[in-house]
Amino acid sequence: MHILLTRPLEDNHEMILKFKLLGHEVSHMPLISIEGIKYEDFNFYEFKGIIFTSSNAIKFLNTKPIDKKINCFCVGSATESKAKSIGFQNVFAADGNVNNLKELILQNFNSSEGKLLYVSGEIISNDLDQILISEGYNVQRIINYKVNPVEKFNDTFIEKLKFNMPEIVFVYSQNSAISFLNLIKNYKLANLWMDTNLMCIGEKTSAVLNEIKWKKIFLFNPGEEEFLLYKI
Repeated sequence: MHILLTRPLEDNHEMILKFKLLGHEVSHMPLISIEGIKYEDFNFYEFKGIIFTSSNAIKFLNTKPIDKKINCFCVGSATESKAKSIGFQNVFAADGNVNNLKELILQNFNSSEGKLLYVSGEIISNDLDQILISEGYNVQRIINYKVNPVEKFNDTFIEKLKFNMPEIVFVYSQNSAISFLNLIKNYKLANLWMDTNLMCIGEKTSAVLNEIKWKKIFLFNPGEEEFLLYKI
């Protein structure tokens, strides 16, 4: 099976290797790049819990001043692994869904326990901080990275793709979907995806690409990629 992966290489490296070991043909075409941005200094000791909705939020955060025994809430397994790799000990992980992450926090952290720090990118799919504040929590959000669309692609790669279209393509964010749609239109690829299954994280991501004719569209959470191969 030919699979197209679209995250930056750092985020897709392990999956590329895994799918190749399973005997699949894998193409890699990152649709976005991630850039750290400067954030104001905080007194991390005033926080009793920390929330990450992506591994990039951890990557671009100076975690040295943070007590690694602090309650650490992660949106999914990849973010959980990243948090544990730099020493966080009390890690709670949802299954890749922000709504489930909210419920995880509600169940494992009482609003009376203290202030929560929410570290995220510039654009988020759900205002988790505002949702928690409405539940009576004291939450402060800091933004430490931004997403840039990839605007120029390798022409040779695009030509090869036209003659060997993937059976599956994974798209991980609304930003990636917008970049993908622009690529499809700019390179006149709109009529080539009718035998391709589109795998998207969330309805907002899939909605961007609804105007393209796909074989099927599936919604998934990070960590379910291998399982989805057997649904095709």
